[in-house]
Amino acid sequence: MYGDLIKIGITLGDPCGISPEILLKSLKYLPKATYVIYGSKSILDKLSKQLDIPFEPLLIKTPLEIKKEGIYLINIYDRDFEVGKPSVESGKASILFLERATKDILNKNLDALVTLPISKEYTMKAGFKYAGHTDFLVESSKAKEYSMVLACNQLKVALITTHIPLKEVPKYITKQRIISKIELINKELTTKFEIKSPKIAVLGLNPHAGDGGNIGKEEIEIIQPACEVLRERGIYVTNPLSADTAFCRRKEFDIFVAMYHDQGLIPLKVLCFRKAVNITFGLPFIRTSPDHGTAFDIAGKGLADPSSFIESVKLAHSLILKAKNTSF
Repeated sequence: MYGDLIKIGITLGDPCGISPEILLKSLKYLPKATYVIYGSKSILDKLSKQLDIPFEPLLIKTPLEIKKEGIYLINIYDRDFEVGKPSVESGKASILFLERATKDILNKNLDALVTLPISKEYTMKAGFKYAGHTDFLVESSKAKEYSMVLACNQLKVALITTHIPLKEVPKYITKQRIISKIELINKELTTKFEIKSPKIAVLGLNPHAGDGGNIGKEEIEIIQPACEVLRERGIYVTNPLSADTAFCRRKEFDIFVAMYHDQGLIPLKVLCFRKAVNITFGLPFIRTSPDHGTAFDIAGKGLADPSSFIESVKLAHSLILKAKNTSF
């Protein structure tokens, strides 16, 4: 925390995607706070004129310069980017935005970090060794455990595995991994979201949760034993549920734990795409992001919907306030 000001860092993501447009469209809807944008002034100025959205941030070199609420910009990598035409250069820029913002939040110069979408293709071409923001933030912060969680008003979903090929998922479904991640999920729901005794629904890996071992043994040999250990430790978890019907019971649970990416995120995005927020559990700071990607195909056309980004900022702001109140 930094004084009485609420400081939220925003990384611009890929400057050739929809992120600059989303940011500009969102400004008048964001909660009262201090915003530090890590990005490129030229692309924001260009789109500001194109979309007829006033944008006059105060230029700074470090959040330590900030003395009052407002919108600030750290102009990190300024090039003549062309919206809708990503490149290695735009991938490099998004890496630099993220690296600088991460340094500031780890030094406690920010209260939260909201990350706009990057292109995994172009960041990797630019030398980024990570599959996305989350892996980089986990390694940079030396987090012992983490979980990718997407949340909206109707549903929260956490993932045991994230961005790996489907054929590799089974080898990552281990008893200890499930126990460790669900313990973290339970803790974060209790502390960050102030949910007493969270009710956690655990999905099976196989169709019909293995059907008693007839369609796979993971539920019997791995997932069920993990759930039994968690219950012994006082955590409310179900036995492995069949994923094709589990979400019909969403009002019964505080969160669903899916074994792999699409198993959990397809139903969530059907229910609340562009309204959901990605939050990383387990980091030593608050980090949220929108539930979508760079959308290069519509970038610069005025079609981008800022709703998920606005919700991401609102959630970060709410979690900061809860943390500040708890610390008093």
